[in-house]
Amino acid sequence: MTDIFISYARSTEAEAKRIAEALRSLGYGVWRDDELPAHRAYAEVIEERLQAAKAVVVVWSAEAVKSQWVFSEANRAREDGKLVQLNIDGARLPMPFDSIQCADLAAWDGVAQTPGWRKVVASVAELIGGARAPPARDLAPDPPLALPSRPSIAVMPFANLSGDPEQDYFADGMVEEIVAALTRNRAVFVIASSSTSGFRGRSVSPQEIARRLGVRYILEGSVRKAGGRVRIAVRLLDAADGAQMWADRFDDTLEDVFALQDQVALSVAGIIEPTVQAAEIRKVAKRPTESLGGYDLFLRAQPLFWAFQKETMAEALVLLERAVALDSEFGMAVAMAATCHRMMVDFQWSDDIAAHRAAGLDLATRALALAGDDARALAHVASALMGLEPSPDRAATVIERALSLNPGCAYAWLVSGLLHTRLGEPDRAVADFETAVRLDPLSAIRGVARWNTGLARFQQGRFAEALPLILEQSTAVAPVWHAVLAATCGHLGRISEARAALARLRAVSHLSAEDLGDLWFRKAEHRGLLADGIALAEADGGGAV
Repeated sequence: MTDIFISYARSTEAEAKRIAEALRSLGYGVWRDDELPAHRAYAEVIEERLQAAKAVVVVWSAEAVKSQWVFSEANRAREDGKLVQLNIDGARLPMPFDSIQCADLAAWDGVAQTPGWRKVVASVAELIGGARAPPARDLAPDPPLALPSRPSIAVMPFANLSGDPEQDYFADGMVEEIVAALTRNRAVFVIASSSTSGFRGRSVSPQEIARRLGVRYILEGSVRKAGGRVRIAVRLLDAADGAQMWADRFDDTLEDVFALQDQVALSVAGIIEPTVQAAEIRKVAKRPTESLGGYDLFLRAQPLFWAFQKETMAEALVLLERAVALDSEFGMAVAMAATCHRMMVDFQWSDDIAAHRAAGLDLATRALALAGDDARALAHVASALMGLEPSPDRAATVIERALSLNPGCAYAWLVSGLLHTRLGEPDRAVADFETAVRLDPLSAIRGVARWNTGLARFQQGRFAEALPLILEQSTAVAPVWHAVLAATCGHLGRISEARAALARLRAVSHLSAEDLGDLWFRKAEHRGLLADGIALAEADGGGAV
């Protein structure tokens, strides 16, 4: 039997459903138009249910105010003396309903003790009998949800600024795609879109959203359609103070809606990961250094790792080893420690290369078992293996798996580019580096991708394009960098610069340019380009290396 009839606009279906479920939990029979039978006329069923109901709860909103159906149902309820009104977005009610008591549920999150909801329950109980509003002494708000140990984010419903309710589907689809892309990143805790949909159209502060959902970051967005084009604007907020951390917009045609949603979702997911991680690193840097947990130690290792210096890499390795000692199942820390060992081997930053190779391989094997479907951890495993194992086969398999799990992981694309450079596939390497930079244009990934693009251009014999990219690496790190710079300058006839690079190579490594070519270039043709460039630099008294 129907006690309550719910009247609402289609755009507020999620709110109407939540209201109906809350009333059912009080023991009432509730009907709304999602229960229409397929074999009967719409208007006939509506009138029958409206007549039978003892109370009619009208969910007023900006869309409901414009709906002839809602107005008609509300007017019938008013005439029959069984109208209960509530407003979910502060919309101005039409006459004569603006002169009738209306409960304010603009910020209602389902808490039974909320004053507006108590008013609704009291009105329904007076009309029907039975349940009563909870006593006033229970008005204390629910405590805030605890924050997860890892960064947490909520993607709020995107505002449809097109003035066309039919475009709501596109805005909702955009949110779903972004949530799906973010959930592929195991380093971030993402709230399900079903939990954020209840905030649609409401004016709620970032701090209040964070309190209710237990998140640290909030992503907001809007969609505006004009003609055949669409503009999608997004911004990332720190929920603690509402400060904007990042914002961007995307303009495109609507020729392929799903392809556009995929493109925006991957771009947003790609930039959120490094932006959030940078914010987390700043937070942890301000904390006392005593009693640090494994995750804090992992965060502190990040900037040291990306500095690509001998001393900082060693410090990063110590922090990661401490993190692993605290949590032996911390797959990401284990995988990154393996990459640190590979860097010590590749860059000749140790007197005991064999020890770093063995330790790195052991950690990479452990990390492979721990990584699961964490694309970034798998990318670190691949990064370690490609410099520690003589064959690139296992590294290639691992990085392809990482990319299939999360095509929005910029670091995985970077590692894929590095691997294909070593495999002597510069065309694929350049494409991978471009993807990495597009997904993460602001972090240290960009610099690594740029100078390795120079390495790929060298392999292509495009020396004039390679040189400025190589020179962007203002702090020379790897011995191979000096060797490739010398060979590039040799091919371009810039002999004095080539010889200066050779002198720096002698100062930082006991390996010759030929040895480095054997380590870094799988194909004979690329080793030949290196040898020829070095020979040009050594001509006329350049000296052997």
